[in-house]
Amino acid sequence: MRIVSLLPSATEIVFALGIGEELVGVSHDCDFPPQARDLPFVTRPRGPGPAAPGLPWLAPDEAAILDVRPDLVLGAGAREVEGLARRLGPDVAVVRLEPTSVEGILNSISTVGAMTEAEDAAVDVVEELRERLQAVEEIVVGRRDHGFAPPRVAALEWLDPPFAVGRWVPEQVRLAGGWELLGREAEPPAATSWDAVREMDPEVLVLMPAGLHLHQAIRAWADTPRPAGWAELRAVRGGRVFAVDGAAHFSRPGPRIVDGIEVLAELFDPLAFDGMSPPESWARVD
Repeated sequence: MRIVSLLPSATEIVFALGIGEELVGVSHDCDFPPQARDLPFVTRPRGPGPAAPGLPWLAPDEAAILDVRPDLVLGAGAREVEGLARRLGPDVAVVRLEPTSVEGILNSISTVGAMTEAEDAAVDVVEELRERLQAVEEIVVGRRDHGFAPPRVAALEWLDPPFAVGRWVPEQVRLAGGWELLGREAEPPAATSWDAVREMDPEVLVLMPAGLHLHQAIRAWADTPRPAGWAELRAVRGGRVFAVDGAAHFSRPGPRIVDGIEVLAELFDPLAFDGMSPPESWARVD
């Protein structure tokens, strides 16, 4: 099968299923695993770069897609995908992957497995991810049974202007043992304000600019003016302001979403989850 992926998450899923050799084209954002960068790009920029969460900056390059002669295209966005399907014709399957929850992400893995005759591999991947989720849940429940209170968390998907997290990320916070104050599960990211953050006064502040890796998030935060009253925030006074790798573990609805839950679990309760997060996946900032 010849597969085109227009989504970094779909590319990660295809490789996780052990069928990366069937990919014949990817988006410019597909950078994991590293060998994805060696594949032809079949997208084009809409502009100079992303301006805010939820606003894609890449569009399918239909000529490039036709050149690689796919049997299956994995994408997102109803209008874009439906239009692409009409133009590619009935011999090319075009599948939308748009989960809004952790369970939906696991279902996406199963969907790709079914479309690529990799059902057994998908079952194995999903089972392993569920086992990791269960391991985190058992520790979280055990800690609460012993009086550990869920930390009050504000996670931001954009910094200037600030956006609260949405879709599956508030669920990630909850599954990791935290209480997300601004974002809503299964809802789009929403504009917020530093006044709202200050009013909530979170114990933990997690900065995860959409699509940015850790070093980029640290740089973006360094360039963001500190709001009034910053030093008085409980998270700042407690040294619990963190930058994380949003692109790897939070923005992309693929297998590494579970890594993101493990990252958050360690940030929220380092005594119970010490060493659980992947190397170089977060940094303390001020």
